Amino acid sequence: MPFAIYVLGLAVFAQGTSEFMLSGLVEDMAADLGVSLQAAGSLTSAFAVGMVVGAPLVAMLSLRWPRRRALLAFLVTFLLAHVVGALTDSFELLFVTRVIAALCNAGFLAVGLATAASMAGPQAKGRATSVLLSGVTLACVAGVPLGAVLSEVWGWRSAFWGVAIISTPAVLAVLRSVPATPVDPAAPSVRHELRAFRAPRLLVILGLGALVNGATFCSFTYLAPVFTNVTALGSGWVPAVLALFGLGSFVGVNVGGRLADSRPGQVLAVGGAALLVGWLVFALTASNPVVALILVFVQGALSFGVGSTLIAQALYTASDAPTLGGGFATAALNVGAAAGPALGGLALGADLGYRSPLVVSAVLVGVALTLAGVARAAGVSGGKGGGTATEGRPAQPPVEAHS
Repeated sequence: MPFAIYVLGLAVFAQGTSEFMLSGLVEDMAADLGVSLQAAGSLTSAFAVGMVVGAPLVAMLSLRWPRRRALLAFLVTFLLAHVVGALTDSFELLFVTRVIAALCNAGFLAVGLATAASMAGPQAKGRATSVLLSGVTLACVAGVPLGAVLSEVWGWRSAFWGVAIISTPAVLAVLRSVPATPVDPAAPSVRHELRAFRAPRLLVILGLGALVNGATFCSFTYLAPVFTNVTALGSGWVPAVLALFGLGSFVGVNVGGRLADSRPGQVLAVGGAALLVGWLVFALTASNPVVALILVFVQGALSFGVGSTLIAQALYTASDAPTLGGGFATAALNVGAAAGPALGGLALGADLGYRSPLVVSAVLVGVALTLAGVARAAGVSGGKGGGTATEGRPAQPPVEAHS
């Protein structure tokens, strides 16, 4: 893998830390800014909405920019948004900075996926995708806990300064490592790229990505109450549990990335089935600490292994729309990241018990497998714009039975 792809992963690490770190900061932010806890929590929703809307929109706006210029513009604006957020005493301005940061994050990830895929070559998009997504998983393992520690010692603003500081070397590294290639005059227009989304296969893959990621974040969001109320471990275990899930996701992204280019059908079929069984077994055995801890790691690995493979398949299928393919893949994942916790919250609100988010995750994966099966039975395997071949490489079905 070219060094520049790892540079992009560093930037994604900083952005992932920013996206997830507010879960440990909202109480301090509410008290400092004089707003309700619910209002402070809306900052998380603002970021999620910005990611969903911004990924395809900002990708369209930057389509005719040189990729290095687009990456630098998104990253520098993201950095400045955190500087302003760290300095302001206005909740309204902080809210605006979160939306701007989310738009920049979405744009960077969309262009970054396209850039990494092009630098890695036509046969290694899965590995390139896994490097970028490793930044997200490392944010869960290290970035978010570090933000919580900084907040505890120096206040919530220090976490924002931390993200800005981490982003600075990424800006310099992108400037030095990403090639300054001009826009190809023959590059596809927005209208041309949008035609790729007429392919049913691409729409199926994006739907699968949203469902799988919804299942992932449904259970991840509510791991703490599961372990404190069902597994009966003390609250001091919660950081370790979250880190264990993050470690599993890091392993899954990297193993999945190595297989996503050569055996994507097997990864999705076997991994998807194992993911469904794992959530069900987790729900049934959550009271057993040893089994629960093992399954946290396993489900993290399976979730991100399957999820990263789906993103790689979206990039292969949308080879005629490299930038918007990454943008819509990012949006689909964030739709899942927003909808999954909401569905888990509805189950908890209906007094279905602390295990219910795990069951909801199993249902979402079951729906994904059913959708893939129906699509395969209907012969959805691509068409013009999605192509039966992607850059000389046969397109793989979303999920296929392994032989």
